[in-house]
Amino acid sequence: MRRIRWNPTAIIDSNENIDYLLEKWSEKAAQRFIDEVNQIEFILKQGNVDFQETEFEGVKRFVTESKLPYFTE
Repeated sequence: MRRIRWNPTAIIDSNENIDYLLEKWSEKAAQRFIDEVNQIEFILKQGNVDFQETEFEGVKRFVTESKLPYFTE
């Protein structure tokens, strides 16, 4: 099983997304985002994911159903 590490910027971005959803949308929308992130972490830990190449060496990404990009090194 893989280990997931969040860098400080990713943590801040995630928290800001949640704050925005709570402010502009609803608690339900924020919870959907949180649930999706938790589901993605579970998938990543299992190692059953294909990543797309990016223009940055050593950095790959995948996009979720809600079209949010996630990056990995």
